[in-house]
Amino acid sequence: MSKIQQGMALLIAAFYKYSGKEGDKTTLSKGELKDMLTAELGDILGKSSDKAAVDQIFKDLDANADGTVDFKEYVNLVACITMLCNEFFTKK
Repeated sequence: MSKIQQGMALLIAAFYKYSGKEGDKTTLSKGELKDMLTAELGDILGKSSDKAAVDQIFKDLDANADGTVDFKEYVNLVACITMLCNEFFTKK
């Protein structure tokens, strides 16, 4: 597998590692999202237990307002964080 294919496989595996623990396997609940953010992105986002911050992230991600974060909404999060990291490391 190429590096990009490996990255895609890792993104998919990370989503399904957390989804379905509280219901639908194809979506993340607010609790599942919090667990994923803490475990997988804690180094970048900080290990915040701030409920208001998690609520706001969840609300912003839940583009279709169905009360869950689906795979497309999750990928948007990862893409946005990746772009921010790239900007941080490429600033002169």
